[in-house]
Amino acid sequence: MRAYYSADREQFHTDSPSHILGELTRWHHFDVEAGQKQAWLKQIDLMRAALADIAVFTLYFEFAIPRMGKRADAVVIIGKAIFVLEFKDGQSRYDAAAIEQVEDYALDLKNFHEGSHDLAIFPILVPTEARESRDIQFELAFDHVARPFLLCPQDLGKVIRLIAADHAAPGFDAAAWQASGYRPTPTIIQAATALYARHNVEDITRSDAGAINLTRTEAAVSRAIEASRNGGQKAICFITGVPGAGKTLAGLNIATRRSAGENDEHATFLSGNGPLVDVLREALVRDHRARTGGQRSAAERHVRAFIQNIHHFRDEYVHSRAAPSDHVVIFDEAQRAWNRRKAGMFMRQKRGIADFDLSEPEFLLGVMDRHTDWCTIICLIGGGQEINDGEAGLSEWMAALNARFPHWHVYTSDRIDHPDYDLNQHAQSFLTSPRVALSPDLHLGVSMRSFRAETLSGFISHVVDGDAAAARAALVGLDLYPIVLTRDLDSARAWLRARARGSERYGLVASSGAMRLKAEGLIVKAAIEPPNWFLNARDDVRSSFYMEDVASEFDVQGLELDWAGVCWDADMRHDGAGWRPYKFKGTKWQSVNDRFLRLYLKNAYRVVLTRARQGMVIFVPTGDDRDPTRCPGFYDGIFDFLERCGLTTLNPADD
Repeated sequence: MRAYYSADREQFHTDSPSHILGELTRWHHFDVEAGQKQAWLKQIDLMRAALADIAVFTLYFEFAIPRMGKRADAVVIIGKAIFVLEFKDGQSRYDAAAIEQVEDYALDLKNFHEGSHDLAIFPILVPTEARESRDIQFELAFDHVARPFLLCPQDLGKVIRLIAADHAAPGFDAAAWQASGYRPTPTIIQAATALYARHNVEDITRSDAGAINLTRTEAAVSRAIEASRNGGQKAICFITGVPGAGKTLAGLNIATRRSAGENDEHATFLSGNGPLVDVLREALVRDHRARTGGQRSAAERHVRAFIQNIHHFRDEYVHSRAAPSDHVVIFDEAQRAWNRRKAGMFMRQKRGIADFDLSEPEFLLGVMDRHTDWCTIICLIGGGQEINDGEAGLSEWMAALNARFPHWHVYTSDRIDHPDYDLNQHAQSFLTSPRVALSPDLHLGVSMRSFRAETLSGFISHVVDGDAAAARAALVGLDLYPIVLTRDLDSARAWLRARARGSERYGLVASSGAMRLKAEGLIVKAAIEPPNWFLNARDDVRSSFYMEDVASEFDVQGLELDWAGVCWDADMRHDGAGWRPYKFKGTKWQSVNDRFLRLYLKNAYRVVLTRARQGMVIFVPTGDDRDPTRCPGFYDGIFDFLERCGLTTLNPADD
């Protein structure tokens, strides 16, 4: 239900406060305490007074904001103006968190509610005991979302009347507005939190025809799981997708849905991405405690059973011959599983196992193969995202299936032979086997990370491929997604602070090889704490908001920011003809000739350039003639190429 109560002017003034309260109570899913009832009655009285002189309006109490999993206290439509109100009963202060909350509601409507795209939106915070209003500014930002109004109850009606007079629209169809599509695009942290709390994926994701719906992917995987269960078979599914298309979300959705089913079908989400696991676990623990009021230790136990580090899963079963308790496992970023050399070296050096001679795909398949009845593995595959030495890639999974597991059924995306997935000849030949079923529903082809720019991944691919003409052509489709250049780091920081509103998160990212950014005060070798960097508030020096700590591709892969400052160093420089990769060793840069290391560096920049949902600034240093490791020529070539891609330089006045 979009709102617990809605009414036009006549209905609102006809309904008694007790009737309205009854409607609010009836649709509320939890026990309503006396304090909540009194707060609702207070809001009814305040809105009656504020709207007394408004001839035409539509009012909604407890209006759903699905992406955030919350409800705005009140929304009022008057002409072509939307008023989003948050009341704080019994309070007199304009709390910073409450200001952020009501601004988030307004931004959510503007960005994700189709009927609100072309309307002016005015967020209003009303502490019911406030005696004076603050910061009354009738200015709209570029997207027609005003800065939050901080109003005492006595000024609420006056401000609404003044704004409404400038946005009259006789005959505005409020019913059509209410029924218009809502296409939320949550961050992976928001999505994981909502799914863990048993919200439906349909409530938190877009379902427009332009995107391959996640529910179709889930249905295809569910069919494979049911075929395995009913036929006593073992199967593996490969889900592919462009960066930001929702692969991790699909995996989390499958894990929550399947775990809620039969007792013998507990599903676990596994990832070798340590920062992602840490951030998601911490987010779920905090949310679980906030919802239940329970102890942290109990919340951590719940969360650990849902999301696990794939290496811990491996270590548990390397010493045991037992079959896992899970019949369904989801491996996130499965292309990053270790090859035989890397896995063997790690097990010898870190675990004291001298005879480990398997790749991670081979070992993990063997562990699940211990089931005597059935099981299903779901592999989430990102193209062009191998960023570390020893990552096996998709070909290693195919090799293991072909050599040792001929009885396994294979379901895979029909896009898996795309060059981004870097399949070798043997793997491509394996795909023609009768045991391999290809399905378009196992590919997620539209980025949902950037709701402003679905074509961002294509633009970034052209940039890292060194094709300026193609990048410039793709940039045309990014008119709502600002990307600017600067040679000044402080200007980049100022640009990010100016763009972000509400709780929108921003921060600085860079390649892990960007060693000479140290001269700019950015030390990529200084480890961040991803949960603090991604989850903590603006007043925490460890958070991304401070823009003191820079996150590398290892820290941010699979996660996202609203606005990003990408800091470009001389490890990937352009000489006018193409990109030239370098590694800083000792006191100087060394050219990188190894094919795989060149690929890892290219993918590192692909990752950091695709972290922002709403826009980014790219900082390219000017260098220093006195420092041979920061020769201005290293950086000028980078900057010139990015300008040829169509990017514009940030003017100081834009800070």
